[in-house]
Amino acid sequence: MNSMGELSWDKIKLVVFDVDGTLYGQRGLRLRMLKEMLLFAARNRTIEFIKILRVYRHLREELGESQREDFERELIARTAKIVGCSEALVEATAEEWLEQRPLPHLIRYRYAGLTELFKSLRAQGKLIGVFSDYPAQLKLKAMNLDADFVVCATDKDIGVLKPHPKGLQVLMARAAVNPEETVLIGDRAERDGLAAQAANTHALILSRKALEGWQTFDRYDDPLFSTVI
Repeated sequence: MNSMGELSWDKIKLVVFDVDGTLYGQRGLRLRMLKEMLLFAARNRTIEFIKILRVYRHLREELGESQREDFERELIARTAKIVGCSEALVEATAEEWLEQRPLPHLIRYRYAGLTELFKSLRAQGKLIGVFSDYPAQLKLKAMNLDADFVVCATDKDIGVLKPHPKGLQVLMARAAVNPEETVLIGDRAERDGLAAQAANTHALILSRKALEGWQTFDRYDDPLFSTVI
């Protein structure tokens, strides 16, 4: 599947990172947020926000699979209709629980070795990009990480979720690099990997197990990064 073949760091000018599950451990954060949600639900005697988030996440995955353009409007409208609430409540709930409340916890779950890797990439003159399905600037700040270029699916000039490659293509254009000079690092072959494949770039997938057809690693001090750290 990874048609670009083995990665040669000497030829790479732009290193693009996914965020959720790639820069921090998503399982640990989700468990932490689940506890916070249950406590909030008990104190306020409501589970409506949990229903909203469950439907919202499911539909987001569905819209990603269909690569629907201008997905956000449909996502909010369909979630509101299924749950039986206002679109404004859907927007406010998603922003609060998916974007704002996780921020104070992100540094705890940030993967080891990322600060060193970002520093080394810059020392070698490589550009750092971020390509996320969710807004990423505040998450990067919360993890004390900084990128040269950041795009997310909700940006007005993107408007489509992975595995559509549009965000990656916009990043390459902004960085003025070619696909063969770019690598996308993500944690989901079916999203990040396929987006890289569609854009004809290299892909590295963070995974504890080998994935047929993909170049994988399981930590940021993996020998794969030995020449850039």
